[in-house]
Amino acid sequence: MEVSRHWRLNQQRYALVGEVCPNCGVKLFPPRDVCLECEAPAKELYTFTGLGEVYSYTTIYDPPAGFEHNAPYMVALVKLEEGPLVTAQLTDMDFTEVSIGMPVEMVTRKLRTDGEEGMIVYGYKFRPAVAALV
Repeated sequence: MEVSRHWRLNQQRYALVGEVCPNCGVKLFPPRDVCLECEAPAKELYTFTGLGEVYSYTTIYDPPAGFEHNAPYMVALVKLEEGPLVTAQLTDMDFTEVSIGMPVEMVTRKLRTDGEEGMIVYGYKFRPAVAALV
């Protein structure tokens, strides 16, 4: 990944920053130029709480290039409290613990290293919600 793209996507990766439509109030992630609901311009930034629940999940046994060292790993569709569905890797849990509707929260974790001695790329993953465990 080129350095400029890495810096451009920082807010999305580290803080779940999307947009909210000023016309209809729909919250969008990832950010888009136009609202998916009413087609109005959507340029107002919105930071999501990072809380949600597992909507669906699967285990990846044959990963894409660059992620072989992570296999097997779990990926889920997470329905954020604010509405959007986000695809993300699940972390900090045993595969047998995952269930549909399970409360989760966003955390920042290492995704990969570009090249042998390249830049370390971090991003969001989801783990069981700490408040739900207490």
